[in-house]
Amino acid sequence: MTNALKERKLLEGDPIIWGVVFILALISILLVYSATGTLAFKMGKDSESYLLKHSLLFVLSFVVMWVCHKVDYKYFSRISRLALLFSVPMLIFTWGYGTTINDATRWITIPYLNHTFQPADLAKLALIANVASMLSKRQQNIRNIEKTLIPILFWCGLICGLIALSDFSGAIILFLTCMLIMFIGRMPLRYLAGMVAVGVVVGALALAVGQRGGTVKNRMSSYLDPNHLPFQTEQSYIAIATGGFAGKGPGQSHQRNFLPHPYSDFIFAILVEEYGFLGAVVVIGLFLTLLYRGMLAVNQSENAFGGLLSAGLSFSVVFQAMINMGVATGILPVTGLQLPLVSMGGTSLLLTGASIGIIISVSRSNTYKPILQSAKEKIFNRDRKVARA
Repeated sequence: MTNALKERKLLEGDPIIWGVVFILALISILLVYSATGTLAFKMGKDSESYLLKHSLLFVLSFVVMWVCHKVDYKYFSRISRLALLFSVPMLIFTWGYGTTINDATRWITIPYLNHTFQPADLAKLALIANVASMLSKRQQNIRNIEKTLIPILFWCGLICGLIALSDFSGAIILFLTCMLIMFIGRMPLRYLAGMVAVGVVVGALALAVGQRGGTVKNRMSSYLDPNHLPFQTEQSYIAIATGGFAGKGPGQSHQRNFLPHPYSDFIFAILVEEYGFLGAVVVIGLFLTLLYRGMLAVNQSENAFGGLLSAGLSFSVVFQAMINMGVATGILPVTGLQLPLVSMGGTSLLLTGASIGIIISVSRSNTYKPILQSAKEKIFNRDRKVARA
């Protein structure tokens, strides 16, 4: 037993989650290499340059994931509030003075490095951790409005509202994730109804004064109009329809030449075109497996914070993935959300890696729990034998 505890494996925690992430990384590298061919031609670059950049980002994300999975997840409860306090001025600064891409100001350009950073990604991770922390510490006073409901409403309304100014769909995912954490954390239903009311008010204000009001209106109008099909949705339909059961094969996509952002927003359409229905089933199955393994912590975690944190982070990643797939297949209106762990990205990929690392950290604690319990039982039985002797 002692030797088992002293042995520090390179990759600890849930091996299934590690496997899911590695498989998604391989799929992502293949798809991004194929989908960026047209972009490389337009930019006058080699297609291998985007492959190299994306591969390096995945290596960095794995480093972040590895570091986070080695850290005791309880540590994130302590720093979540500090991360939130740091995120608020960053979100305000980004909205007012950030870099504008595709009519949305969501990025800050890092001086000298010439790379963009999206503060909303950090704010999402911090809010999920903070809501899980607040609920876990107030389980005995869960019905106390002043100590439980008001602080959660304040932080959820503030962070989601600031994100909604430039990323309305991302704010909705974060808001629903917080609702799920509150539901799992035994928050009374009438408090959840109050949360919905606050969300509606904050969302309406964000659309009125933010940057995405006109975009949201236009996208919803196009989605509800049976006689109008947005260009990107039409091209996505063609890619999916021509993919068939087994797909055209790796690198054989034709619609990558017409689809806007085939390497990010509509990478799922490229997946289906090249790998067919089978490829889509594999990717959907991987994300559902990730959700299932993340949700297991709700029952297996040694304390409430671990279960709520793992459930919130896994739901956030998988829910965004399902929305991305829904957009590509025309089930949902266009949102501009990427496919986590698959789309080409920068800080979003790194912070998704951090989220997965924290989930694995929770599973690592759950893995050692039965080992520690077994050790305690052996020590107890040994002491009993010594006492009898």
